[in-house]
Amino acid sequence: MNHGGDLSEAIAHYGGGPQDWLDLSTGINPRPWPVPAGLFADVLHRLPAHADEDALIEAARQTYDAPKDAAIVAAPGTQALIQWLPHLAPPGNVAILGPTYSEHAQSWHRGNRTVAAITDMKALPREVRHVIVVNPNNPDGRVFESARFKQIADEMRSRGGWLIVDESFADVDPAIGCASLCVNLPIVVLRSFGKFFGLPGLRLGFLIAEPRIAASFQAALGPWAVSAPALTIAAAALKDRAWAAAARTNLNMMAQRLDAVLQMAGFRLIGGLPLFRLVQHDDARALHEKLARKHIWCRRFDETPDRLRFGLPRGDEELARLKEALISP
Repeated sequence: MNHGGDLSEAIAHYGGGPQDWLDLSTGINPRPWPVPAGLFADVLHRLPAHADEDALIEAARQTYDAPKDAAIVAAPGTQALIQWLPHLAPPGNVAILGPTYSEHAQSWHRGNRTVAAITDMKALPREVRHVIVVNPNNPDGRVFESARFKQIADEMRSRGGWLIVDESFADVDPAIGCASLCVNLPIVVLRSFGKFFGLPGLRLGFLIAEPRIAASFQAALGPWAVSAPALTIAAAALKDRAWAAAARTNLNMMAQRLDAVLQMAGFRLIGGLPLFRLVQHDDARALHEKLARKHIWCRRFDETPDRLRFGLPRGDEELARLKEALISP
């Protein structure tokens, strides 16, 4: 199971249709930002305008606390940026702090780069020119001490490389972000719009970096990389600070309630974020199978068969369905 959010595999093995399934395999907010009716109807009939993109970039700058001298690039999803990284970064090997989101390593392998998997940042291999940190981490929720990012970036600059910080889940706590460090340092920050705002179908992500680095990604993506509806909806959502504050409160409350259900069923909580929980159980594979037969889909991991990751239920009804499925034969 490479990724969450695609029920094709589950339906092929266990039957049913999409409407029959409770999909808890993602780390996406199940209660999305409410898109106002008619917000983007007119923009479906024209190409994205520079004014649309400028408005989005300014909203992103405010939300992510990016300084005015840092450049921001909007892309059709953070995944698109991840795939460009090994082709646009200076030559050299990369170290990835893991275990983490597997697409980073896969993208650099496909780019014919040597990838070193590391478990701490205290002693970076000499041959490494670039470092990738997912912060907060997926799937265990580890938060790296951002105070060290400047030190690491300084070291990467001396090696002629980059520090890449994937902040796809950082919206759950604005204090996590490090965009303020991007000016005059080779720090490349990636941000995902769809996860926190619950609108992954818009396919929108951001890169924040010093202008020279950002320009290479802007050129690679080309014109009209992001659709006009995505630009318009995301600009409005990013400005809705009241919704974001309420969403953080609601996500934390539902995460705590989910923890209680999972622990009642014998799982041990070992990590996670307000958008997903990582748990451990000796019979995790069997429990994954049990839930799947009841059309509940969570994330399993081939490399760690005693672990499962659960996204958040939408509300009381879905939480009750999960609880019943876990405790029943």
